[in-house]
Amino acid sequence: MRFIGLGLAAVLVAGCSADTERSGGDDASSASVPASIGEGERPFDVEEVDAFDDPWAMTFLPGSGDLLVTERSGTLHLRDADTGERVEVAGVPDVTVAGQGGLGDVVAGPTFEDDGTVYLSWVESGAGDGTSGAVVGRARLRTSDAAASLDGLEVIWRQAPKVSGTGHFSHRIAVAPDGEHLFVSSGDRQKKDPAQDTSNTLGTIVRLTLDGEPAPGNPLAEDAGASPEIWSYGHRNVLGLEVAADGSLWASEMGPEGGDELNLVEAGGNYGWPEASNGSDYGGGEIPDHAPGDGFVAPTASWTPSISPGSLMVYTGDLFPDWTGDAFLGALSGEGLVHVDLEGTTAGDDELFEMGERIRAVEQAADGAIWLLEDEGSGRLLRLTPAAA
Repeated sequence: MRFIGLGLAAVLVAGCSADTERSGGDDASSASVPASIGEGERPFDVEEVDAFDDPWAMTFLPGSGDLLVTERSGTLHLRDADTGERVEVAGVPDVTVAGQGGLGDVVAGPTFEDDGTVYLSWVESGAGDGTSGAVVGRARLRTSDAAASLDGLEVIWRQAPKVSGTGHFSHRIAVAPDGEHLFVSSGDRQKKDPAQDTSNTLGTIVRLTLDGEPAPGNPLAEDAGASPEIWSYGHRNVLGLEVAADGSLWASEMGPEGGDELNLVEAGGNYGWPEASNGSDYGGGEIPDHAPGDGFVAPTASWTPSISPGSLMVYTGDLFPDWTGDAFLGALSGEGLVHVDLEGTTAGDDELFEMGERIRAVEQAADGAIWLLEDEGSGRLLRLTPAAA
């Protein structure tokens, strides 16, 4: 087994929110698909390459192409790119596993090829009071021929405040294009109103330094009483966060009953939740739709009924040249892969490729292949390549 060359690698760990909301809510298991979305004929072949028990996120490591995969239950796997063999990474923190909570996202850091830095997210409990919240941390990744471990784990950021409940942690991570900052999504924890209260970080996307501090120049840093970490707010449950090749930040967000969103994230933008949504509240409660002049940033694309977007990738490869620059969303209740044609900051046509299972994560490999992780219950790791002629 080949896991040599990372040495003492710095590993950051970021706030997390698993959205396994099967018991009603965001990604309830009914596979309804919006009538407005086209059903695409799959232009790719599907290869099953592995399977996991409870997968949530994955990232390809620069240089080696090895794959890190998180399981919500608290396991981190390192999978060898050449052999397909994998080891369980030791030293993963204790995580609170309940509802949507557990071990979350994983991404390679901007200095990975020099020092092995990666970032993880997870959920921790409060001080014995029934509360919980997502966290960000930092550690080192040690690897050898047949073993891998995290060393020197240090929490560097906490979602605030910790609250009751087990949903909407969000905790997706993206590295800013300057290589000096992190974006982390922080869900509304199913509390709604905090998403419009900028004195806390619930219902926001935050921008941090690599040490977890509020990034200088954040848009609300000079506002009295506002959290200086906030980059945007008015979010519900952002489960996809991706920086495109042009440096723009994109987020996929679960709406309530309908109103799932793909958003171009603007510095200081208020995305409306719970004051505006293209969906309806559970139980039939009406929420005003996004409308011009309402003071909120409208989604670039939205879906009703829900597709339950659990992940997001903006394609930069050339294996599928017609898709370069486009967005791909893993659909949970939609049980497929959603493709959105992007022209700069404008969304064009969309289509759903039916996969027959809930798609938890979507990533691009160095060769341009698209990889999918199915949700718990099937948990297969799939590799998509252009269909044979």
